[in-house]
Amino acid sequence: MTDQIEEKKVLCDQLQSIWHEQIPLSKAMQMQIETFDGELLETRAVLEPNVNVHGTAFAGSLYAIQALTGWGMMHLQLKLNDLDASIVIANGQINYAKPVAEKIVVQCSFGEHAAEMEKLKTSGKGRFPLTCQVLLADGKAAGEFSSIYAVRLNR
Repeated sequence: MTDQIEEKKVLCDQLQSIWHEQIPLSKAMQMQIETFDGELLETRAVLEPNVNVHGTAFAGSLYAIQALTGWGMMHLQLKLNDLDASIVIANGQINYAKPVAEKIVVQCSFGEHAAEMEKLKTSGKGRFPLTCQVLLADGKAAGEFSSIYAVRLNR
């Protein structure tokens, strides 16, 4: 059990480095991984570098943190399955339901993708629909990003 927890921590540290070193926007947004339990990934970003003229979170920042959280979930799942692959967003749609005037908190659940993961292992490519939500301090959703991540194994 401790080995699995440590493995997830190492994978999250690696992902955080990838984001901050290869996707400078994530560092400028002060995006951080809060938790990852193998099924649920939670990320956070402070409001200040992501604020718009209304004093709430900038729509582009909300899009970016959710897109990166979904990408990060896919990256972590591939690593847990010992797969080396390229990931791109094939499609993404966002719904801004409520303004966010506090720390930005995003959650992404991997869901039921066992069959698609097996298809990826055999065919070398797959498409994974993921949904991310921005959550307010009261636990209510402020928005949702639905996307399809296209994955191709690096062979």
